[in-house]
Amino acid sequence: MIVACLDLEGVLVPEIWIAFAEKTGIEKLRLTTRDIPDYNELMQGRLDILNENNLLLSDIQEVIKDISPLPGAKDFLDWLKSEFQVIILSDTFNQFAGPLMAQLDYPTIFCHDLIIDETGKINDFQLRIHDAKTKAVKAIQGLNLKVIAAGDSYNDTGMLKQADAGILFRAPQNVIEEFPQFPVTLDYDGFKKLFIETAKNL
Repeated sequence: MIVACLDLEGVLVPEIWIAFAEKTGIEKLRLTTRDIPDYNELMQGRLDILNENNLLLSDIQEVIKDISPLPGAKDFLDWLKSEFQVIILSDTFNQFAGPLMAQLDYPTIFCHDLIIDETGKINDFQLRIHDAKTKAVKAIQGLNLKVIAAGDSYNDTGMLKQADAGILFRAPQNVIEEFPQFPVTLDYDGFKKLFIETAKNL
């Protein structure tokens, strides 16, 4: 049996923080793990910006309500679930993921939690475990299952290296150049073909 492990943002849905940056006009919120590989550093910077601008969880959730899956993502995910066991491994947060999971027919997702005070201010974030994506893939392999992992950014490359096979989807050029061992696709038809070809070779 093969398990497909996918990143969420940039692979199935748009980047939440980029959408929020566009809504607020705060350019620094556009930064993602494509720009800052250290997730703790990235998130701490985001929390500082939210605090400085008195932005609450509800402000972000309001933007998330208007986010739809990337064109073709839902059909691709439906196909993938018909061929493989699928788990979404994401560095997003449970407080963000709900509306997006509903639009994708509630796939299984492992992600993190935000620490919110009584006013709705985001005080901190709680990572489920350090390097959660890589460790999740390793745990799945420990059950004698093969894993194909796919993502688009630096914080996905650990799980891609750990997996039996890795695929980059619409990754930026700097990630593609730094990790040339992974095949790259820019659309869902190519993504589907890569999954089929990769599975045959496992």
